[in-house]
Amino acid sequence: MKRKLIAAVGVAGMVIGLAACGDSGSDDKAKADSGPKEITVWVMDGSAPKAWIDEVNKEFSAKHPGVTVKVEEQKWTGIQEKVTTALSENTPPDVLELGNTQTAGYAVTGGLADLSGDKAKLGADAWQKSMLASAEVDGKLYSAPWYAANRVVIYDKKAFEKAGVTPPKTRDEWVAGLEKLKAADPASQPIYLPGQSWYILAGFVWDEGGDLAVKDGAKWKGGLGTPQAASAMDFYKKLQSFSTAPKDKDEATPQQSTDIVPKGGVASWIGLGWEAGGAEKALKDAGKEADFGYFPIPGKTADKSGTVFLGGSNLAVAERSKNKELAKEWLALAAGKDQMTKYAAETKGALLPNQAGANFAAPAGSFAEAMAKAGLNGKITPVTAGWANVETEPNPIKEFMTKVLNGEDAAKAGADADKEIANRINK
Repeated sequence: MKRKLIAAVGVAGMVIGLAACGDSGSDDKAKADSGPKEITVWVMDGSAPKAWIDEVNKEFSAKHPGVTVKVEEQKWTGIQEKVTTALSENTPPDVLELGNTQTAGYAVTGGLADLSGDKAKLGADAWQKSMLASAEVDGKLYSAPWYAANRVVIYDKKAFEKAGVTPPKTRDEWVAGLEKLKAADPASQPIYLPGQSWYILAGFVWDEGGDLAVKDGAKWKGGLGTPQAASAMDFYKKLQSFSTAPKDKDEATPQQSTDIVPKGGVASWIGLGWEAGGAEKALKDAGKEADFGYFPIPGKTADKSGTVFLGGSNLAVAERSKNKELAKEWLALAAGKDQMTKYAAETKGALLPNQAGANFAAPAGSFAEAMAKAGLNGKITPVTAGWANVETEPNPIKEFMTKVLNGEDAAKAGADADKEIANRINK
């Protein structure tokens, strides 16, 4: 499951320039009809369950006799460079999976086909708006959202029961519960929260009405030197005060699910589905009981959970595909409600499908149920090719967080971070 959700963590690599000069226009269908009766689909390792992909291809072949689908699994390591090269060549894959934070970079360089005129065929009206945002650039559609995942609060049921705490609905209830947990067991951490878990901070910034970066005319500027970001960081700091996690590390350094939680003494933490599964396995391997509960990150009011980062993948058609119309037909099938419903069932709710009508009926109390609820209030990082530069280390958002947690004024630390964000995002 970890491989399946690498994209959901959302760390995008640098997307280098493409020289896009592929064929397009009204002769696409003629080329598809006269060209090779085969389309190539690139999917990432672990993203497409075999039973599901076989079903998609079976249905596609029934609709297009004589046309075969060649599916090639790719590794995430080095994929940005491989995709960039493939899209610049004369025989790229016809359909390919892209991380949702990477899609804009390939679109602006001309490597992806403009699908704006195919929205009806693709069923775009049914797609979740939060996922659709990553597939569009400047009002044009360049991919179909496929799947996404988001973080929820994972808690130790016994610790919560001992402290008399129930899953909170609001931020105030959340903090009050952490105080009870601390009083019930001073030796444990009410919540494990590293200082640089910036995807979680992003949700708090969005809750305040801000963003990590915003468009300013033809350029972008950072959004951390704002009152909204300061308020978000103030709440993050309050939560982090209940944790002994390092202020200058993220959730993967050390890996919270396998290196921290299994050691015990953690009443709650915030993580993805594969992290919950990893912690459960590590505890069982160590002969310990794993009894986790799950709830969405609470919002400011009970009627709406906290905003969460939706990481995931999109499916796009290469601009230089020689079988563009067939590729669009395959994409419409794979991203449609019927196949997305089967996809959600096949992945047992570990991933959110591109439309609410295809959601998996997750068991009550499961991670999947909490994730689906939280995912309804999801967002993604700023949609621009330059965003990938912001996420590279040293990440200015992480540095901003550590500075504030160590006592620096949020406005000053945010202004410094904004300068670096602007420098990177506008490259």
